[in-house]
Amino acid sequence: MPDSTDASTVHFLAAAQHGVVSRAQALDCGLTDSAIRRLVARRRWRRLRPRVFYVQPGGDPPPLAARVMAVQLAYGPRAVAVGPTAARLWRFSGLPPAPGGDRLHVVLLGGGAPRGTGVRAYTWRLPPSEVTVCRGIRLTTPGRTLRDTVMLVDRHTAVSVIDSALQAGAVSAEELPDLCAANARRPGAARTRAWWALADPRAQSSLETRLRLVCHDAGIPPEDLQYPVYRSDGTLAGRADLAWPSRGVVVEADGRGPHSLPAALFTDRGRQNRILTAPGRLTLLRFTWSDLQRPKDIVAMIRQAGRDPAPGPAPPTPRSRRPPPRRSVRTRPTPAARSGRSRPPALRRPRRCRTTPRRPTAATGSATRRPAHAARRGPPRAGGTARPRPRRRP
Repeated sequence: MPDSTDASTVHFLAAAQHGVVSRAQALDCGLTDSAIRRLVARRRWRRLRPRVFYVQPGGDPPPLAARVMAVQLAYGPRAVAVGPTAARLWRFSGLPPAPGGDRLHVVLLGGGAPRGTGVRAYTWRLPPSEVTVCRGIRLTTPGRTLRDTVMLVDRHTAVSVIDSALQAGAVSAEELPDLCAANARRPGAARTRAWWALADPRAQSSLETRLRLVCHDAGIPPEDLQYPVYRSDGTLAGRADLAWPSRGVVVEADGRGPHSLPAALFTDRGRQNRILTAPGRLTLLRFTWSDLQRPKDIVAMIRQAGRDPAPGPAPPTPRSRRPPPRRSVRTRPTPAARSGRSRPPALRRPRRCRTTPRRPTAATGSATRRPAHAARRGPPRAGGTARPRPRRRP
């Protein structure tokens, strides 16, 4: 069993390193390799990287700072946290929630690739002026962190992270054009050039930023953010997250965290009542994260609630009371109609029959025209011509 004094020394050192120690540090504190193996076998220590251990008790997954510190203890001063990992370490909001097993974004100065899973290494060049230390972890400066994060995420996430950095005071609005210009020669920077101009330091949450972008893409950007609403006596009734004063519409963004607590619910209801009873008689709409899955519904609600809605299609004209016209039914023509027999009798052609040559008769000595079918029956009767066959009526 390790000595209690040696174990306390290791835990004191681990507390300053986010609960992580290396094998070399544990040996310097007086532990032996066999003692370290016993602690790992009993699951009192957890191996995060080769020869790097997480010594905090409990079964909870190690936090982000502990995993980054494990990488830096394994690879030394060459490892620097960049991109989304550095943004989380700077506590910028707007990035999607990631479980404990998300990838770590690091740069190994001097080249090389880290061993193990869960690490994404880049070969970017980092000048010493863009690397700093925050809570014992080497990471990029806030400005360089924004530059790298914008290149790796989508548009809504990028604008949300920039808004959070502006709100926290890590960067200023005057620095954004320079940060955008610094990324000009990086691959894929053309698609991110317009994102920097959409940032607004007044946004207080990622949900507000995403709602603002949805309205901006629909052609109805908010006229004001954190809009103050006053009572009739001049006191402040509350502030709306997004507002269209000309339309008389304000929007509240209800996030997952703060607005789901019981105390926050009572506060939100009180502020909602004060805004609705203000002299302006504003229309208050509330949206949550689930509403972002239907952006068209968000835009439609804002337009319908406004006093000056966007022009839409003309309303349908009322139907006439006159009966609808009778539709002629076309029937399929019969074979007789297709052959021409359906014409009226007056327009029909006279039927022609083939006749035989004229022959003289015994009584008159003149020739008569005999039908062809009569000639086939034999000679005519004595004393007259052959009786003609009656014509069949058509």
